[in-house]
Amino acid sequence: MASKKALFICLGNICRSPIAEAVFIDEVKKSNQESNWEIDSAAIGSWHVGKDPDRRALATMKKHNLAYNNKARQIQKDDFKHYDYIFGMDEQNIADLKSRCPKDGTAKILMLGDFDPEGDRIIRDPYYDDGSEGFEKCYVQSVRCCKAFLEQVAQN
Repeated sequence: MASKKALFICLGNICRSPIAEAVFIDEVKKSNQESNWEIDSAAIGSWHVGKDPDRRALATMKKHNLAYNNKARQIQKDDFKHYDYIFGMDEQNIADLKSRCPKDGTAKILMLGDFDPEGDRIIRDPYYDDGSEGFEKCYVQSVRCCKAFLEQVAQN
């Protein structure tokens, strides 16, 4: 049974959070901690529930050999008790998460970018971009942040 649980959140669960989820799964595998973690992602909003990630997000994950077969879902009240860590991608995600967190929620609500060793705190939403550059940047940021977070958790 997983001893730690992480949930990655963005606005629609089709761009940033699926990439961060896939990256974190990959980093956990590389560090031989698979059995220790339960990992998922979800959305603030309900627009894309049940849908695959954006085609550019999927292409970015495929380019970096990240397997992904999850569908978009919206965060639920129980998630705030089930997960140890809930990561938002920007300040608005964090504000939304804090406002939705029930009084008995136990998850730590964290901004993924706070773990970026390069200090790039905001994982910009690439949804409205014309190309895939923003998705690649999201991937690179997620790798830096997920590695740094895992190292920090390992030390505690």
